[in-house]
Amino acid sequence: MFNSRSRKYRNPVGAVGSGTAVHFRITLPRELTCSQAHLIIEQEGAGTTVWGMFWCGMNGNNQEWWECEYTPEEPGLYFYHFEVRTCRGNLRLSRGEAGAAVFGGTNRWQMTVYDSGFSTPDWLLGGVMYQILPDRFACSGRPKGELPAGRSLHEDWYEQPAWAPNEEGKITNSDFFGGDLQGIREKLPYLRRLGVTCIYLNPIFESHSNHRYDTADYSKIDPLLGSEADFRELCEAAERQGVRIIIDGVFSHTGSDSVYFNREGRYPGPGAYQSQASPYYSWYSFHDWPKGYDCWWNFDTLPNVRETEDGYNAYINGPGGIVRKWLEAGASGWRLDVADELPDLFLDRLTAAAKAEKPDALVLGEVWEDASNKSAYGVRRRYLLGGQLDTVMNYPFRDAILGFILGADPREFQEIVENIVENYPPQCLHLLMNHIGTHDTERILTVLGGEPMGSRGREWQAAQRLNPQQRGLAIQRLKLASLVQYMLPGVPCIYYGDEAGLEGYRDPFSRACYPWGREERQLVEWYRALGGMRASQKHILAQGQYRTLRAEGHLLAFERYIFTEEKRESLMLIANRSSRPQSVLNLGLDLAGAQYVMGCPLGTVNVLPPHSGSVLAFTRVLPPQAKPQEDSQA
Repeated sequence: MFNSRSRKYRNPVGAVGSGTAVHFRITLPRELTCSQAHLIIEQEGAGTTVWGMFWCGMNGNNQEWWECEYTPEEPGLYFYHFEVRTCRGNLRLSRGEAGAAVFGGTNRWQMTVYDSGFSTPDWLLGGVMYQILPDRFACSGRPKGELPAGRSLHEDWYEQPAWAPNEEGKITNSDFFGGDLQGIREKLPYLRRLGVTCIYLNPIFESHSNHRYDTADYSKIDPLLGSEADFRELCEAAERQGVRIIIDGVFSHTGSDSVYFNREGRYPGPGAYQSQASPYYSWYSFHDWPKGYDCWWNFDTLPNVRETEDGYNAYINGPGGIVRKWLEAGASGWRLDVADELPDLFLDRLTAAAKAEKPDALVLGEVWEDASNKSAYGVRRRYLLGGQLDTVMNYPFRDAILGFILGADPREFQEIVENIVENYPPQCLHLLMNHIGTHDTERILTVLGGEPMGSRGREWQAAQRLNPQQRGLAIQRLKLASLVQYMLPGVPCIYYGDEAGLEGYRDPFSRACYPWGREERQLVEWYRALGGMRASQKHILAQGQYRTLRAEGHLLAFERYIFTEEKRESLMLIANRSSRPQSVLNLGLDLAGAQYVMGCPLGTVNVLPPHSGSVLAFTRVLPPQAKPQEDSQA
């Protein structure tokens, strides 16, 4: 009766710019003798509109068409359903599975409407991202000088990060390995061989924990990493090799051990903890100064800031502020930590500051859910409607990939991916940070081959290693998972060391040092081949449309495709997550003219080995003005 993902019923499909006319069509059984049909559409926060539909002919002998055109004038979320008057009374058409319609129910379809002037940077399109925890990637060997008080430095690069509480029962995260900016610079040729075009650096500013999410001074590079000159040189060297660098902005809180709060008295002061006359006092929310204050998730070492307070906002987003300072120094964008905890007004100002300094700056947010309809603290967010985020970290795709690989119904993969494709503005979709592991998750090899962690503590996690059989299976699965990752809309992101075979459960075990000289060579070579595929097929993978072809049993098939005036070019991925060989013939796919690109060649027998996939390329000449309507995805 209707499917929001098909141009046959809604054209255009997916998110649309404000002022775009959208054509809706429903088809109903003739036997219902429908006399009236309406589109019921609500612009969230602005009321509901009842839009009349008109009869426009028969759809075969037993179905009839009703249609209308609706133009959303303003950015926002629009939710809609249909109501029809029939011989059986008034009936409601609601959203069912996979975007299709059912009679009854209460679910509605979502239409995301973004500002028609919304554009995003194009330098990341079709690229590969690489995430680095700066302390743990590469050490240049340059002397570190005197360590700041409270820090310790490992002598063995390869040993396990410290995980046990100190004598006071606290986890301090104060052990360092000495990775630095110069070390990253020295490894740029390695990253280029992986096809990397963008490096995402976890926090680099002065902080007194190894993860550096407890900022001590936004205006300074942490001394163990180097200097501002080192950062500028890294950005310049990277850009000469075609690599951009984005940096982590932790703006919802600072460290208690900081120049701003100064609870530990490390800095000359006065910090907000020391004096109500401090220039930083108004940044924080005290309810019983000095010891009672709002803090991030009840960690008293991470006092929350008031992001929209004038002084703090000017310091971060004003002329000469932190956002603009580090873009001027060479960064190409910001990744925003816990974006759902940053108020809309602050995000608006931050993005405006970034674009004013560097019009093609990237602003990427940490959002774990569907960012198009995310609500946080009782407020519907407008991240992707224009003027805020360019794109987000893509945890839904991670869930879809891991679910498929580890045995979930392949239709769950289809639904997760197609929901995001339908709900996100295309300019955001094609820049999504598509990761399968980060500093906040277990290492991907451990997920794919190890025993689930459950509620087990650090002592158990510290003792775990994959046995040879588990590791062999995990490597097979990782090759397949990464092949899917590299084929989806967006930009694949490698968490440093995943491509070298690092294992580990949660922090700190997922944050060990890159194993230089001890890499899993077959994985490194695999990731180089993936990078080569991204480069050679960029014309399709950068902005190509997406369509699921089959999702059943142990098999998944989808394609990315583009149209030119004369032809349709596409890449098809067929994936077998089973531990047994699987024939692809039962999928009923048309493989005529296929050219093998990467993965396992199907050969004449059309069988995929266990835990493997095959990427095939097709070029089909089109008759004039004959773009097929069954290509339904936006």
